[in-house]
This record gives sequence, C-alpha cells and structure tokens, in this order.
Amino acid sequence: MTTTTPPGPTATAAPAQPLRAAPDTFARREWPRAAWYAAAYDVEVGAHLLPRTVAGASLVLFRTPSGEARALENACWHRLLPLSEGTLLGDEVMCGYHGLRYDADGRCTFMPSQKTVNPSARVRSYPVVERHRFVWVWTGDPADADPATIPDLHWNDDPAWAGDGRLIHVDCSYKLIVDNLMDLTHETFVHGGSIGHRSVAESPFEVTHGRGTVTVTRWMIDVEAPPFWARQLEWRGAPAGNVDRWQIIHFTPPSTIAIDVGVAPTGTGAPEGDRSAGVNGFVLNTMTPESPTSTHYFWAFARNYALTDQRITTLLRDGVSGVFAEDEEVLAAQQRAIDAHPEKDFYNLNIDGGAMWARRMIDLMLAAEDPSYAEAGDRAARDIAEHHRNDAGDGAEREVARARAEAERARSGS
Repeated sequence: MTTTTPPGPTATAAPAQPLRAAPDTFARREWPRAAWYAAAYDVEVGAHLLPRTVAGASLVLFRTPSGEARALENACWHRLLPLSEGTLLGDEVMCGYHGLRYDADGRCTFMPSQKTVNPSARVRSYPVVERHRFVWVWTGDPADADPATIPDLHWNDDPAWAGDGRLIHVDCSYKLIVDNLMDLTHETFVHGGSIGHRSVAESPFEVTHGRGTVTVTRWMIDVEAPPFWARQLEWRGAPAGNVDRWQIIHFTPPSTIAIDVGVAPTGTGAPEGDRSAGVNGFVLNTMTPESPTSTHYFWAFARNYALTDQRITTLLRDGVSGVFAEDEEVLAAQQRAIDAHPEKDFYNLNIDGGAMWARRMIDLMLAAEDPSYAEAGDRAARDIAEHHRNDAGDGAEREVARARAEAERARSGS
C-alpha cells in the first residue's frame, strides 16, 4: 500500500496536469464487462418483468416461483421484441409478439405452429447473486463470475445497522459520480445548507491505495457541526458544541464506494478510535453504467443508533435524498458540457488524488479487456508501480507486473 498526502490548504499547489479523459472516456465503452453491477434493489424484482440496461446490456429481470432472481437478455431470438413487453408464466418468459417461451436459463421451450424447437433458439442468461439488498449481475464471461468479488456493502443488511436508500437515474457517466464521491471537498460549495462546511475544503486529507482499493481519509478537528450532523447529535442527546468529524472513503473498482462518516463531541476520543459519544453512518454507493452518459445510481445511508426508530430512518433518507438531488443537478450539467465540448480536457488539482487513483484502477480493468485501452492501462500501471516502489516492496511490484501482463495480452490478442 502506498500513501499520498496532498499539501494543506495553504500550501502551493503543483502545476495542474491535463487528465486526457475526454477522448478515452466518452468515445468508447468506458466500463469493464468483467464485473458485478447492481441491477436492482431486491424489492424491485418480483413476479413481473423488469427491464433495465446494465453496462450497456438490455436485461429483463424477474423472480421464479421459488423466489430466485434471474436476468435474461431483453430481446426475443425471433424478431428482437424486448421480452419485457411479454408475460411471465411461472418460471418462463413468453414473448409478447409471437408467443415464443424461454426458461429461466434462456432456452426457448416453445415455438408457435411447430412441434419442435430450434435448439439454437435461446437468449443470453446472466449470472445473478442477491447480496446486501441488491440484485447483482455479472456482465462478463459467466465462467469468471465469482460471488466472492461482489463489493462489500454489508451495512445495508447488517442487523447492527439501520437505514434506507434509493435508486436514482443520473444523466452522466458513472465515472463522474465516482469523481464526485472520491473528492468531498465539493460539499463546502454544493451542500452548504446540509452537510457542507468550510472545514471540509480547508482540512488536509490522505489518499492510500493498495491492491484493488483506494481510500481517502479526512479528519476535521474541533469544528462546527453542519445541520445534518447537528440534528443527529441532538437526537442522541449529545451536548452542544464543536465536533470532531470524519470522512473515510473506500473505493472498490469499478464503481462501488462506501463512505464511513460521522461526528463526535470534540475531545471524546473519536480520532483515537472511540466513537461511542458520537453518531456514525455509512453512505453506501454503487453506480451501474447504463450508457456512456447515463447511470443507475444505487445509494443507502446506514446508521448504528436508534435502530428501530422509523422516524429517524425516514428523516435521514429524505435528507440524503436532498443532498444527492443537488449532486445530480451538478453532474448532469457537467455531462452536458462534456458532450458539447469533447475536445476539452480535465485537469487534476491536489483535491483529485482519490479520483485520480480510482480512474487508474478502472483503466487497468479496461486495458485487460480491450486493446484500445492499452495505452491508458500502461500509463496507470506505470503510475502505480512508481508509487508502490516507494514503500510497498516486491509484493506490490508483482501485482503491477501482473496488471501490465494482462494489458499486454489484451493488446496482442493472445
């Protein structure tokens, strides 16, 4: 693992460098296929046909009579009518055009006006796993679908935590949402009436990145609690006054972010590990690309106090919904500007350290699948190797060598 500590707010910033994201990010497929993506909340999937586009693939989701969630390609083999326009008959989907039927594995079981079924008639079936209240779909080679690699969002169904969440559709690339969540400095300027405070932008932070993860840690010591947190401290009966506040962001590529957040009265030991006097929450985020410019954004907020108080659950859910509505407006406007000016580049500031490393990990995943991303993958491998070389030893070098080898194999087509 390596650590990058940006200079404090009064330090001289390094010269801005262009992030050549526009041609690489928006002109081609920008998401890895070999990944688990949240396709729905579990309560969305039932004895009906639910259409949803996941990583560019049009799917139809449903539950069998035994309660198992399934996902099929949403296009009839015969004339490509979306199967979601048809009918669910037990554990079979009947096309709404000519009545072809498909079982839960995608095999056609019935064709009208003929006694035999063409054995080649089938639609793709996708591996599905339900975990942490989400229905996860693997969009890569089914043989590579390992449930152990599903991102950890256990707070969403852990009995020691309580909360709720929502799905919102955002008109922007999923990478822009990753950028947004990896740099919470924007809270000061976008969310001033709820979670924002000048201390967020003024406080130093630390970026660490290791095998398959990026973590951004920020502590704000002896600061005023913003309204969202002051209200929760009041509910807990905590004394009024300044707080120690933390934001610890954990990124799992390609698109899942769990943020450990909270406040505790100053001087009660939170920075040393004792958070018992404060309030603690996890903001859970997993972004599923729909298209290069649209995203299914699944989020939840979990807390570890007043677990049975539905009033608090509703108030927090509505409060976080308001925060994300502000983000959604900014992100959609950003995407429109990118679409209007594809020739322009992004530039990185010191505050972009977490987002920069997250994008490099995504680039490595893409380079392993798509030779056209080889240059971006090589650049990411070089950057990671250089930083790991400083303090991570031979193990990290081997990991970087493996990533480079995958990119090289993809480039050569072997």
